[in-house]
Amino acid sequence: MGYDKNDTLAINTIRLLAVDATFKANSGHPGAPMGMAPVAHVLWNKFMTFNPKNPDWLNRDRFVLSNGHGCMLHYALLHLFGYALSMDDLKAFRTVDSITPGHPEAHDTPGIEVTTGPLGQGFANAVGLAVAQAHTAAVYNKPGFDLVNNHTFFFFGDGCAMEGIASEAASAAGHLQLGNLIGIYDDNHISIDGDTKCAFTEDVSKRFEAYGWHVQYVADGDHDLEGIEAAIKAAKEVKDKPSMIKLRTTIGFGSKLQGTGGVHGNPLKADDCKQLKEKFGFDPAKSFVVPQEVYDQYHKHASDGAAAEQEWNTLFEKYASEHKELAADLKRRLSGALPEGWEQKLPVYSPKDPAIASRKLSESVLEAIHDVLPELMSGSADLTGSNNTRWKSAVDFQPPNTGIGEWSGRYMRYGVREHAMAGMMNGMSAYGTIIPAGGTFLNFVSYAAGSVRLSSLSKQRVLYIATHDSIGLGEDGPTHQPIETLVHFRALPNMMVWRPADGNECSAAYYVALTSKNTPSILALTRQNLPQIEGSTIEKGIKGGYVALENEGAQITLVSTGSEVCICLEAVTYLQEHHDIKARVVSMPCVEVFDAQSKEYRLSCIPDGIPAMSVEVMSTLGWEKYSHEQFGLNRFGASGPYKDKFEFTPEGVSKRAVATVDFYKDVKPLRSPINRAFLQLI
Repeated sequence: MGYDKNDTLAINTIRLLAVDATFKANSGHPGAPMGMAPVAHVLWNKFMTFNPKNPDWLNRDRFVLSNGHGCMLHYALLHLFGYALSMDDLKAFRTVDSITPGHPEAHDTPGIEVTTGPLGQGFANAVGLAVAQAHTAAVYNKPGFDLVNNHTFFFFGDGCAMEGIASEAASAAGHLQLGNLIGIYDDNHISIDGDTKCAFTEDVSKRFEAYGWHVQYVADGDHDLEGIEAAIKAAKEVKDKPSMIKLRTTIGFGSKLQGTGGVHGNPLKADDCKQLKEKFGFDPAKSFVVPQEVYDQYHKHASDGAAAEQEWNTLFEKYASEHKELAADLKRRLSGALPEGWEQKLPVYSPKDPAIASRKLSESVLEAIHDVLPELMSGSADLTGSNNTRWKSAVDFQPPNTGIGEWSGRYMRYGVREHAMAGMMNGMSAYGTIIPAGGTFLNFVSYAAGSVRLSSLSKQRVLYIATHDSIGLGEDGPTHQPIETLVHFRALPNMMVWRPADGNECSAAYYVALTSKNTPSILALTRQNLPQIEGSTIEKGIKGGYVALENEGAQITLVSTGSEVCICLEAVTYLQEHHDIKARVVSMPCVEVFDAQSKEYRLSCIPDGIPAMSVEVMSTLGWEKYSHEQFGLNRFGASGPYKDKFEFTPEGVSKRAVATVDFYKDVKPLRSPINRAFLQLI
C-alpha cells in the first residue's frame, strides 16, 4: 500500500483548511473534518474515480457527506482536487452568496451531489443514488459495454446513526442487497451533548449486520491508513451487500480539545490554531496554506479521473454505434428533457365520463405514460393498493436472486418507510437518469417532511403521490385525516402542491410536475369519486387556477380545490334557487402555479367588485390570500362517513356564501384579494 510523509502532509493540510475556514468565519464545525481527514484522503486519492473538470460525468463515483456539518472537509477536498472551488471560496465559508454554505447544497457548489445537513438525510440520499446506479446499469449496460459501474460512498456520524431515517434507509439498502454502496461510520463517540454514552450505547455494527450489511471495523482511524485502505478494498469486493466500515476516530484530532464536544461545533481558539499548526509543521502566522506537493498529489489523481472519463467517452461512442436508441435515450435523460410528444398520452376527460376518485385518475395517468416515459420509477410506502401507484405491467426493482423482481424494474417497494422513501427519491433524482414518484397517504407525507423540504431546497424533480387527502377518507378517523398538511407544504418554497378536482386537472398536475425540472410536487388525491367538471381542460388546469363556472352578474366567487369544487358547483344552483344569489366558481388545483400567472389573469379569476369565499376541507390558513372569507376545517376530523358532519355540502356552502354576500354588500369599492397592497410587494 505504502504511505509516507506526503500523505501525512496532505491529511494535515485538509485539517488546517477546515480549521482556518471555521476560524475566519467564527462559525462552523472543525472537529469532524479534523477526525475524518485520513479516511477522506485514502478514499478520494486511492479509490474514487471522478473528473473535477466535469463534475456531471455520469459514471463518476458519488460521495455523500451525511454528517453535513463537517462540510469543510468536503470543500477542502473539492478545492484540492481541482474542482471549481477557489481558495477565495474557502475563505468565504458561511458567508452570504458564497458557494461554500454552512452545509452542503448541491445546486450551489460544483462536486456536491446532494444537499445534506439534517442528520441522516445524506444516508438516505446515498441509498437512492445506489438504487439509481443499479437500475441505470441494468437498463443500459450490454455485453462488452460496462457503461455504468460507479460506486456510492458516504460518510455518516453518530448523529446520523441515531436518526430514524438512517435506520429506515439502512434497512431498505440491506434488503435490496446494494453492493455498490459503501458507508464509513465516523465513530468518534461525540455529539453536541458530549460523549455519546449519555444517549447512544447500542452496538451499531450488530444493528447493521442484522440489516444485511457487510460490516468491518478499523480501530485506529487517526493513523492506520493501511487498515482503512484494506477495509475499503474489501468492501468493494462485496457485490451482494451494502458495506459499512466502522472507523474509530478522534474528533478534532490535534486540538487541545480533541475527543470532546468542545471541538464539535465551535471554531478553535487562536492559541489552539497556533499550537496545531506548529504540531503539524506549518507556519502558525499563515492561514489557508496548501503546499505545492499536496496540490501535485491530488491533481495527479484528478488527471487520472479525466483520463478515465475520456476512456468512457470513447466506449460510449462505440456503444452509440451499436445501440443507437439506448444511447440517444440515455443522452436525453441526462439532459433532463422528456421524450417528444409524451404529453399526448395524458388522459383527457369529458363530463360524460363517470365519477372517479382522483387516486384512480392518477393511476390512469401512470398507466398511460409509463411506456413513453421510461425514466419514471414509481413506488409506494407499503400502500400500493391504496395509492394506486403501480401500472399493470410493472416489474419490481428487486435483486434478481430474490425471484420477485429485477434491477431493471421500475416499481419500488419502499416498505413502511415514508421518510426513507422521500430521502431515497432525492438521491434517485440527483443521479440524473430517473424521475421518482412515491406514494403514501397525504397525512403521512408529514412523516417524510424533512426529506420533502430538501426536495425543494435541492431542486429535485420528485413526485409525491399523496392519497386519502381529507376527511373524505371517512371511517379511519382524525389520525389519518389531513388538516394542516396542505398549509405546511404550500408554505414550503419551491414546492408545487396539486389537489385536482377531476381527470383533466389530474393530467394537468402530472404535466406540470413532470416538465418542471427543478421543482418537486405533491399530488393530493381523493379516496372518494369525483365527477368530471364541465368545461375543464388540461390547458386550463396547467395555469393552477381557472374559472370553472362563469355567471353573468355574479355576486360571489367560490374558490375551491379538489373534492370541494363539485360541491361548489352544486351550491351555485342551490344559491340561485333558494336565495336568488348568483355565484361563480374558480377551481384552483395549485396555488403556487396560479401565483406565477400574470396579475391580469389572476384578476380575471378573482375579480374586484364581489367577495370571494374559499372552500376547502382543510385548515383555512393561507386562503386569505385568495378570498375575503374562508370555509374550511380548523379542527380535527372524525371517524365515520365524511358526509355526516361538518356541512361540506351544497347547503353548507350556500349558508356561508349568503352570509358573505350580506356582509360585504355595502363595501364599496370591494377590491379583490389579488389587489391587496402587501401582495404587490411579493
